[in-house]
Amino acid sequence: MPGLLRGVARTAVVAGTATAVSNRVSRRQGGRWAQQDAQQQAQQQAAAPPPPPPPPPAAEPPADDMTTKIEQLKQLSTLKEQGVLTETEFAEQKRRLLG
Repeated sequence: MPGLLRGVARTAVVAGTATAVSNRVSRRQGGRWAQQDAQQQAQQQAAAPPPPPPPPPAAEPPADDMTTKIEQLKQLSTLKEQGVLTETEFAEQKRRLLG
């Protein structure tokens, strides 16, 4: 029985030592990788040119004045048909638009 106990104890010591060494190696390697990643990111940020400025907003092409007025008249007509505008309000807005 003492020989069996001694064998189990020796196995436990060897396994514990192996685990401790393995954990230390893993932590050390992880630290090295983190350091390399930080260096690579710093190099990429230093080497990367600044992003180009955003393009200016595109100017809208000038709309045909008559087409715009026709669309506005259609909107006014729709509002009149829905009862939002009275006949006199519609006439006044139409006069302003065409005037």
